Amino acid sequence: VLPCEVQARSRAANTIDAYTWHVDKFCSYFGKPPEDLGLEEIRLYQLYLVNEKKSSWSSFNQAVCALRFLYEITLGKPWVIKHIPFGKRPKTLPVVLSDQEASQLFQCTENLKHRMVLLTLYAAGLRLAEATHLKVSDIDGPRAQIRVRLGKGSKERIVPASPRLLDELRAYWKIQRPSNYLFPGKTPHVPLSSATIQKACKLSLAIARINKPATPHTLRHSYATSMLEAGVDLLTISKLLGHASF
Repeated sequence: VLPCEVQARSRAANTIDAYTWHVDKFCSYFGKPPEDLGLEEIRLYQLYLVNEKKSSWSSFNQAVCALRFLYEITLGKPWVIKHIPFGKRPKTLPVVLSDQEASQLFQCTENLKHRMVLLTLYAAGLRLAEATHLKVSDIDGPRAQIRVRLGKGSKERIVPASPRLLDELRAYWKIQRPSNYLFPGKTPHVPLSSATIQKACKLSLAIARINKPATPHTLRHSYATSMLEAGVDLLTISKLLGHASF
């Protein structure tokens, strides 16, 4: 029932999978269905996540969101979820790569498709899922724009595409000839897996000897930092990144 409820409220596929996974873990921990579990079990489960499982802030809060959705929406018990405290997010500065480090990363990525995904993240400031779900028709060469259809919250936006990125994408298209998704997976109608790019990025960082805890999302942070250093105002950067809040 939970996946249907989540999907009916226009949640992304990743959100559906995450909520379902967390609820399943919660029920498995106590060996009971959610109808037989209440506030006390939820509090005990939170303590388990923090003290025993040593969950990260993001994982802990994702579990809380999943349980809140389960009890408020699916089971219609809002009084349970209102008592769930959210953890505090650690205030750390994001990791960024310099232009030279980013260039080294791309040079050390041998697979053309993987390299182009990473370059697109860096040159357009996209989220990983936004880049892997781009379609050939989303690239508007004459207007030097990219239409991002799978933005966070299902919001579309237009981002500028630099001449270099467009040249690289044209060269990539002439070799790969994608017909549907720009970066297809095993078939033209399936996007490339995010996990594939994450692994490729990790390998390239090691080859390039870049000793930073960087990920594909780091390239998005690097894009924003470069824009800020170039004198672009924060409101414009916020809109380009697709942030809901300034």
